[in-house]
Amino acid sequence: MLFSELVELYEKIERTSKRLEMTDLLVSLFHKTPREIVDKVAYLTLGEVYPAYVGLELGVADKLALRAVRQVSGASEKQVNELMARLGDIGLVAETLIGRRGQQTLFQEPLTVETVYNALERIAKASGPGSIETKLQILSGLLSQASPTEAKHILRIVTGKMRLGIADMTILDALAIVFGGSKETRDYFERAYNLSSDIGLVAKTAALEGLEGIKNFKLIVGKPIRPMLAERLSSPEEILDKLDGSGFAEYKYDGERMQIHKKRDEVMIFSRRQENITSQYPDVVEQVKSCVKADEAILECETVAIDANTGEMLPFQELMHRKRKKEIERAVEEYPVNLFFFDLLYVDGKDLTLSPFLERRRMLEAILSETNMSRLSKGMVVENAEQLERFFQEAIESGCEGIIVKAIGPESVYRAGARGWLWIKYKRDYKSEMIDTVDLVIVGAFHGRGKRSGKYGALLMAAYNKEKDVFQTVCKVGSGFTDEDLEMFVNLLRPHIIPHRHARVDSIMEADVWVEPKIVLEIIGAEITISPTHTCGWDMARKNFGLAIRFPRYTGRLRDDKAPEDATTTDEIVEMYKRQLKKITEERVSQVEGEV
Repeated sequence: MLFSELVELYEKIERTSKRLEMTDLLVSLFHKTPREIVDKVAYLTLGEVYPAYVGLELGVADKLALRAVRQVSGASEKQVNELMARLGDIGLVAETLIGRRGQQTLFQEPLTVETVYNALERIAKASGPGSIETKLQILSGLLSQASPTEAKHILRIVTGKMRLGIADMTILDALAIVFGGSKETRDYFERAYNLSSDIGLVAKTAALEGLEGIKNFKLIVGKPIRPMLAERLSSPEEILDKLDGSGFAEYKYDGERMQIHKKRDEVMIFSRRQENITSQYPDVVEQVKSCVKADEAILECETVAIDANTGEMLPFQELMHRKRKKEIERAVEEYPVNLFFFDLLYVDGKDLTLSPFLERRRMLEAILSETNMSRLSKGMVVENAEQLERFFQEAIESGCEGIIVKAIGPESVYRAGARGWLWIKYKRDYKSEMIDTVDLVIVGAFHGRGKRSGKYGALLMAAYNKEKDVFQTVCKVGSGFTDEDLEMFVNLLRPHIIPHRHARVDSIMEADVWVEPKIVLEIIGAEITISPTHTCGWDMARKNFGLAIRFPRYTGRLRDDKAPEDATTTDEIVEMYKRQLKKITEERVSQVEGEV
């Protein structure tokens, strides 16, 4: 197939903004495309060479592309830069300058789709020392054979700046019409795409096997499934009403969603955008090999950064250190993770995407050997609003974003790539910041692990309830400590250790070590939240709940100038929480007024 035929269609598509017209043009394109290259045409139309999960990109920046244009056209750097500044489109620059180059030789072979695709493939695969010059050489060679219009689209493809307005769903519409007989078959094509994340594979399957091939399309270990997504509601009552009175509530962890593919000793990790991120998580690869008891499996988990010393979950931002490829070994050691598995989509030849949720959960539990690093997501069946709300508050206090509540009936299949009411998010729709520090009393401690082995990994902190003359817990702090601090606290707390909880300490949480309420520390946190496990301000902000400080951190200041009874009071914590709510309300009102 001549590349000029493809470009001619691109020119027509570029001149319309109507999706139906675009679809009709794509239909005519696929009708005339040889079946053996229909996958390549689909990729090129999206400005790709491979699907995203392969991880090979063309990697041609504007600067390099313009060098190629200069080489082929003979234009000076000044001419190219001035034209680029005026036109603002690298494709138009190439078309203009190569158009001035003059007539192509009569003996020059016209470009074919295969020739262009193969050249782009070689550009994508070029790596290592000298790869920039290799890319430049291949691209220049391609442009020297191209017509001005062909050059325009080649440059747009290699720089990732296609301007056709074509998306994968429009291509699926066209494939359904051409190979499925009508647009009514589109659901089959979309499911095949959602199971493979590979538009080229779907196109080629349709071209070679027809509608039956698409209907019988199977998921493949190594090709990421497009993730199922959730809708959102703002109250337990609404959620349970939507789910016919009951559902499976699950922690929504503040981490990176992963789809993990295991094929014997090979493990591949994909992000929610189907990018291959295996290289960022060598520790996860080894963990999956040992804890997943199946030859082949596709699982989903949330990967959360963990404080190595306390085991507490850290905010999502901590995972960004894993993106630094050159420092991955150090990042693995300094920023360990826990895996919370929440779904199983395939195991040893069995596609589970059409199985109900609770069946998938049972099978996930059966093949997962839980460790300190890998475990099932925390979840439970909920049947009333009070139960759901309590579980939600536990999740928030544990460092989660909220919860996901999932349908548990026969209809609770895994709808790849779809958003619907089978999964419902329940998150707080605000973010507030705790600006002031508080002075809290140490009432207990927890044994450290890892580098903190032999020391305390975290301290149980309490505010003072003046009316009841007791100390009520408000957080468990394990961040902000230096090595010197950890040594200091071992010695500082030793004289105050007691065999049981102090009579003046009001705590639901069980500490490893109890101490007399004598020592005051300055603490800062992210915000104050409702808590079912801390007793500070119990029943004062909400019935059967206390208050907790989320993501607390020691400031480094030991308040030895304060007696325990001089610590921040529970009344002060409650007042801080109310100010938070007031600020949130004011911001919401301001936002609504701005929208109006």
